[in-house]
Amino acid sequence: MQVSERRIVVLGCGGTIAGRAASASDNLGYRAGELGVEELIAHVPVPEGSTLAAEQVANIDSKDLGLAQWCALSQRCAHWLAQTEVAGIVITHGTDTLEETAFFLHAVLAPVKPVVLTGAMRPATSAAADGPQNIADALSVAASPLAQGVCVVLAGTVHGAIEVQKVHSYRADAFGSGDAGPLAYVEEGRLRVLRAWPQGPALRSAGSLPDPDAWPRVEIVMSHAGAGSALVRALVKDGVAGIVVAATGNGTVHEALEGALLAAQEQGVEVRRASRCAQGRVLPQPGDRLPGADGLSPVKARIALMLELMQ
Repeated sequence: MQVSERRIVVLGCGGTIAGRAASASDNLGYRAGELGVEELIAHVPVPEGSTLAAEQVANIDSKDLGLAQWCALSQRCAHWLAQTEVAGIVITHGTDTLEETAFFLHAVLAPVKPVVLTGAMRPATSAAADGPQNIADALSVAASPLAQGVCVVLAGTVHGAIEVQKVHSYRADAFGSGDAGPLAYVEEGRLRVLRAWPQGPALRSAGSLPDPDAWPRVEIVMSHAGAGSALVRALVKDGVAGIVVAATGNGTVHEALEGALLAAQEQGVEVRRASRCAQGRVLPQPGDRLPGADGLSPVKARIALMLELMQ
């Protein structure tokens, strides 16, 4: 009896993993998004019993990622996830906004099949390129019957989309999962699972997303010593729909900034408090006048609020 092979779809979005520099010793002066996804996977081992399909969705530096790319990527993910022969998806992506794209896909897809994002901290031309191994590990996760939902794989560590954050600007092991810890490790192509995979319903379906030009505008401001009210007042005047404040500690906000945010809230602007701390969450207290962000980081709270305001 012939056993059908699992198909893993690799969607390319650019980033450092597809970057090219003039020399193998240059890990900084490269141009992101130079190589196509077919080139990235050409020499990467394929998990036993699997076949690969590749598609280029974008090829840009992830710092320049916008709503249009998110919409296109979510639609291609939804298309491939609906194919019965597809076991999972791998997305090659820049690391700068990797955590944002991961959370967005978690919020609009909530897939049972694994959707695995990966990237690299060194360009493809580097003598110490980390991209090929990261792709190989991501393929192993996407092919595994143990995996599900949206996750991020770098440096042999599997992070959940809700918790993952880029925590270092240079080293190859640049991502962490805060207090929650990683979901799993990839060890020689095998998964060692540590905790439950992300689950839960989508905040909004990928197919119902409006045109990017019609998305509600949500901005982030930061509370800090000497913070003032001018930025919030300018955003309200400019027609912002929502504001996320990256607050200090357990959601504390400078009094001048808090006053401006409360005034914005009274004028119909939705406000959420997240913590600017890398770990922990804003714990609610009696008498809170600014709603918390349900433990999300500021950048993820912004995405959640945009999706909420689409309703």
